[in-house]
Amino acid sequence: QVQVVESGGGLVQAGGSLRLSCVASGITFSLSDMGWYRQAPGKQREFVAIITSGATTNYADSVKGRFTISRDNAKNTVYLQMNSLKPEDTAVYYCYAYIAADWGRGTQVTVSS
Repeated sequence: QVQVVESGGGLVQAGGSLRLSCVASGITFSLSDMGWYRQAPGKQREFVAIITSGATTNYADSVKGRFTISRDNAKNTVYLQMNSLKPEDTAVYYCYAYIAADWGRGTQVTVSS
């Protein structure tokens, strides 16, 4: 049974930082591309970042230079380090395990101005 569980969200002031974590079980984690997506109220879910099984990364233009995605295969965990946060980064952040096409339930990130 595949499980994808995010954590690390919270309330932060503009300019602050947060680190999100996502643990994926029930898959061969090291073989899976892993992604972060987000959904703001009233908007569609959008791509944020991806890290491939070979550790190649790619980012949405809106977060490039501020967010960093990384992975620890020994811990079946992918991270999203978010710096210089802006109010427009406020959203529910979801982790996606491409190998299983499975989503987590999300973690709320709120950035106050």
